Amino acid sequence: MTDQTPLDPTSAGRYAEGCGPALRQARERAGLSLQEVGSQLKMPVRVVQALEEENWQVLGAPVFLRGQLRSYAKLLKIDIEPYLERADLQGVRPAELVSHSHTPRYQRVLESVARRAVYVVITAAIAVPVWVATQSHLGQGSSQATASLDVVPAPAASIDQSAAAAGKAPAVVGAQAAPYVASLTPLPRNGGSGLTLRMTGDSWVQIDAPGGVNLEHGLLKAGEERSFRNGEVGRVVLGNAAAVEVQQAGSTVDLTPYKRANIARFAVSSDGSLAPVAN
Repeated sequence: MTDQTPLDPTSAGRYAEGCGPALRQARERAGLSLQEVGSQLKMPVRVVQALEEENWQVLGAPVFLRGQLRSYAKLLKIDIEPYLERADLQGVRPAELVSHSHTPRYQRVLESVARRAVYVVITAAIAVPVWVATQSHLGQGSSQATASLDVVPAPAASIDQSAAAAGKAPAVVGAQAAPYVASLTPLPRNGGSGLTLRMTGDSWVQIDAPGGVNLEHGLLKAGEERSFRNGEVGRVVLGNAAAVEVQQAGSTVDLTPYKRANIARFAVSSDGSLAPVAN
């Protein structure tokens, strides 16, 4: 048996025409107010009122409507299934997006081609200037000369045309030199000739010019180097000869003939040849 009171859906005069009126009449017979029903069903009063008024549009999807109606009917202990079968429970429907325009196929193809053409033009506008600048830079680099940082190149010479026209000896005037690219490779100081002293350790030295003028007098540290052209040096004294590497015209000199107690003394002629000297 069931404790629910069946409702006769054909009794229009007694229960009106739908679920809402049937629920309202059953609530009134039970002596309940909308607030009391809402409190027992844990529903807002406006929802209970919308169920009785069959205002389905404010209550959501049909599946929720049926659940709410069944909960309400269960509270009132009535059978509402016959009414649900013939009720038009149309809840809130989602908006349907309907396209009212149709784009022909040829128009879509033209739009696609136009987009690709714009992409190609933008890419070319960026890439071409970069390529031209790179080629210009590489082309200029092939015609540049190289010079050492130790030497400032002299400007290219040109002939004074006015002096030549006057019958005078043509004067050589400076002309703008071609651009140079600096090189970190030093040029040789003496062109492979002359005297070079390279310190492998600390050594006291005395270097005099041919006329007796002192050129160097003091302690040179390891790693230091002194170079002189032929004719600049007349006499050399090395205090720690074992720590000095002497080169003449690019060749290493054996200091044994000039040493005495690790002190080397030698004279340098104008042609660069070495000769031992007395104390």
